[in-house]
Amino acid sequence: MTLTVMLLNGASFHGGRCRHKVLLSLLGPLLSNSKFYSSYRRPGAEPEKKPSWQNVDFSFKKSIDHLKTQLSLLKKETQDYLLGPGGHPLSQHLLEHTRVLWQFRSQEDLNKWVISSDVEIGGKSEVYLKLGRNNQAALLYGTLNTEVPRDGETKYSGYCSMRSRPAVGSFKRKKYYDWSNFNTLYLRVRGDGRPWMVNIYTDPYFSHQKDDLYSYFMFTRGGPYWEEIKIPFSKFFLSSQGRVQDNQHPVWLDKIRTLGFTIGDKVNGPFQLEIDFIGLLNDRAHREEFAYEAYDKNTPV
Repeated sequence: MTLTVMLLNGASFHGGRCRHKVLLSLLGPLLSNSKFYSSYRRPGAEPEKKPSWQNVDFSFKKSIDHLKTQLSLLKKETQDYLLGPGGHPLSQHLLEHTRVLWQFRSQEDLNKWVISSDVEIGGKSEVYLKLGRNNQAALLYGTLNTEVPRDGETKYSGYCSMRSRPAVGSFKRKKYYDWSNFNTLYLRVRGDGRPWMVNIYTDPYFSHQKDDLYSYFMFTRGGPYWEEIKIPFSKFFLSSQGRVQDNQHPVWLDKIRTLGFTIGDKVNGPFQLEIDFIGLLNDRAHREEFAYEAYDKNTPV
């Protein structure tokens, strides 16, 4: 315990994040109950005064097991890298026409996703995620409530979302999805007629781009029938902190972090969305590179 506290005191923290990522990776299983990453705190709420190191649960056995797990992951990643892109032979990668990214058939598949709502900011919307009938789809359902929290600062409320967990490599390294071999997002869904926003999060090259988000609309028609939706990546537009940007550019398909779905149509009441699978498609008939005008704002005279 004393050794762990000394290591923590020796590491410098900035903005709630440990600068020594290697140290944080190795001590990950030991600090499972620690809160290094600040969470949302409602306006007027008292900050947590208990030091994070007091929540340390030191276990030497956990650290050894964690090291074995990370080494096995590193071995598999090395084998996949030597085999070819994405762990597939190069010939298969070049001829690949479709790819299924997520398919919902078990609780393990649902655990790869995270749900959230405006409850995080004091709202009253509710959202749930479970397996559908016969364990053949993911059922995202809940109730949307646009009532604004009475905290004196929040002006808008009423959203629910579902987002994939970021891919993590060995020793807690960031991993990215490379979708550059495809040009279309392919989904099989069944909705209730309400519109959704499909969001793609990429890894930013600069810190001021951490809130960048690529989005496009998904309109469900309702009824008992499934529908297959194809959304070209050229249709996704760039926004940051909820504002559509003037300077638009295509999605960086080689740096994909997560994919998400958000409902926020300002209509109070229940909603539901069933998702069979989420995949990629290389549509040879789609020739569009980017759907929006890209221009120089400061045109030289």
